[in-house]
Amino acid sequence: MSAASIMLGMNTRQAAAHGVFLLTLLFGLSACSPAEPPRSTPSPFPPTSTPEPTLTFTPSPPPQTSTPTPPTCLSQTGSIEEGLLETTTPPQAYFIYLPPCYDEDPDRRYPVLYLLHGQTYTADQWIRLGATDALDTLLLDSEAQPFIIVFPDDRYWNLPPGAGFGQRLVNDLIPYIDAAYRTLPDRSHRAIGGLSRGGGWALRLGLTRWDLFGVIGLHSPAVLQGDASHISKWIAEIPPAYRPSVFLDIGDKDQEWRMAVALEAQFNENELIHEWRLYSGAHTEEYWSAHVEEYIRWYAEQWSVPQP
Repeated sequence: MSAASIMLGMNTRQAAAHGVFLLTLLFGLSACSPAEPPRSTPSPFPPTSTPEPTLTFTPSPPPQTSTPTPPTCLSQTGSIEEGLLETTTPPQAYFIYLPPCYDEDPDRRYPVLYLLHGQTYTADQWIRLGATDALDTLLLDSEAQPFIIVFPDDRYWNLPPGAGFGQRLVNDLIPYIDAAYRTLPDRSHRAIGGLSRGGGWALRLGLTRWDLFGVIGLHSPAVLQGDASHISKWIAEIPPAYRPSVFLDIGDKDQEWRMAVALEAQFNENELIHEWRLYSGAHTEEYWSAHVEEYIRWYAEQWSVPQP
């Protein structure tokens, strides 16, 4: 029996219901049929892969640092000036050594050494003996810190004004030098030294004016008349914390060597720490020039350590 015949034997409601069934059956069969996959057209070129980008690290160059150029003055020698203090009677003459870069470094201050010449000589004696040359060499070789040297003139030693040299030095010349030049104006940075008669003055002034001098150099000293009996008293009056550094030397053929030996004994008796050197030599410029480098080096070493 055909579908049409079946539908003719049904009433209208039945026919409608049966039509819905047939449509549902047809759609269900269509949904169950597998879909044909799409056909792809093969590429004429082989497949290629795109490489991932490679990250490279380029280090940044180090920051540029500039090395300061040392000033030219560091390779030069110091300068020597001549001066005259006219406010004293008689006028007080002097030479002064200023270390390299003194003018180029206006904010720096310096220790100062007063070197006194011998009897019958003048203020240039220490310069002729090589004191400034020795300091220049130490500074150029970076073996010392720079300092100023003052060479006071004691040309009136055998005239009435000669007796007042010490007073002119401490009362007039030192205050003037501290005001006119860039010194470190305290005893810890001030030294006094001398040879022959100048050594006698250094002994007297160094021990009696310990408030002014922290370092004393006595090179073949000729002790001033009448001072030998006062030395122990002078040492005893110095507060222990302010006792100066002392260097004493003399030649074994020097006419002053017996006095120097007695002086060294007084230092020992009064427990004054000092350096003592007895060399071969006489009371001559040949002896002093042979030891001037040692002297200057010793003074320089005093300012490499703190002073009281």
